[in-house]
Amino acid sequence: MSDHEREPQDLASTEPDTGKQHPGDPVQIVEVVSPAPRLAWEAILRSDPFALESQSPAWAEAMAVAGEFQDVSRLYETADGRRLVLPLLRRSLAGGMAVLDRSNPPHCGVGGLLAPGGASTGEIAAVLDDLSRRRMLVQSVSPGPLLGPSWAAAAPARATTVPHRAHVLDLAGGWEEIWSKHFGRTSRRGVRYAERAGVTVECHTAGSGVPEYYQLVECAVVRWAQKQHEPLWLARRRLHRRDPRAKFEAMGRFLGERFRVYVAYVEDRPVAGSVVVLGANCYDYRAAMDESMSKFRANDLLQSRTIEDACRAGCRYYYLGDSGWSAAAGAFKERFGGQPQNYPEYRFERLPLSQTEYLIKSGVKKVIGFKD
Repeated sequence: MSDHEREPQDLASTEPDTGKQHPGDPVQIVEVVSPAPRLAWEAILRSDPFALESQSPAWAEAMAVAGEFQDVSRLYETADGRRLVLPLLRRSLAGGMAVLDRSNPPHCGVGGLLAPGGASTGEIAAVLDDLSRRRMLVQSVSPGPLLGPSWAAAAPARATTVPHRAHVLDLAGGWEEIWSKHFGRTSRRGVRYAERAGVTVECHTAGSGVPEYYQLVECAVVRWAQKQHEPLWLARRRLHRRDPRAKFEAMGRFLGERFRVYVAYVEDRPVAGSVVVLGANCYDYRAAMDESMSKFRANDLLQSRTIEDACRAGCRYYYLGDSGWSAAAGAFKERFGGQPQNYPEYRFERLPLSQTEYLIKSGVKKVIGFKD
């Protein structure tokens, strides 16, 4: 069995230590406040060891500004005094006749429930039950993999469950152990080669590296369009709708030093870039490269640097983002110690919009000969 075909491993196979909640106990929600007060939200975020910055109020503000979303986050209080926060962003269509609430919307990072010590299965189930009772056109929760087993155990019968796969690196052993025991030989060799070839990596904070990074993205779109047999105008339109430059600039403004853009250079020429967000855990959010310069192995040095900095910053897990079912993407992440993790996304829909969207996209792809 090859590396990228390994079975996923559970990172959080036991219930989080919530202090009061016992696994299996039903949870009663006694109060809901929306939007969640910022100070309470921030405090709960910082007390959750499984949190990602994509669940932060600053991230929600950035997405709202760049994507024209409305913050409808929900602060829950349970009967035993626990306080929970569900980041939630709303998009209104047709003059408000159609409302979509998501945690988080597509291309806006993972969401999910925040709680001191981490959310228990009972708390997750109670929140999903609350969502299922709301009369909304579309609601969804995409919580990411760090508490995947707890979310899977809370699966409600009324929700459509969509499987996802991501890769996560456990940083518990520290940088030296990660380098020597988790990086594959190919990766270590690539890092050393890049250093000998004169590749350098710079870390930009608060959005200062966005122009160089986005230039790499726009160049990569041409390559993606060719590989996918997609009209270039359509590929560029999808990019500017999904990941406009304004979104990364807003992230830099609102997240400040937590938002980092790493850029690898060959003789002052940007050849690879990565957008990383640091908090209790590290979120490797986006990446792009100039494939014509791949012989310099800049991506290997770039990935090594971001992981090392996450270790130095005290992050517990390094989330390498969703890999889908791509063997190539999974194999690259596993060369740096990432382990595949399956996790569910839950959707509550009054109409079968997901199925309709899938059929429309599939039809368009068939017409243009699109290749995933």
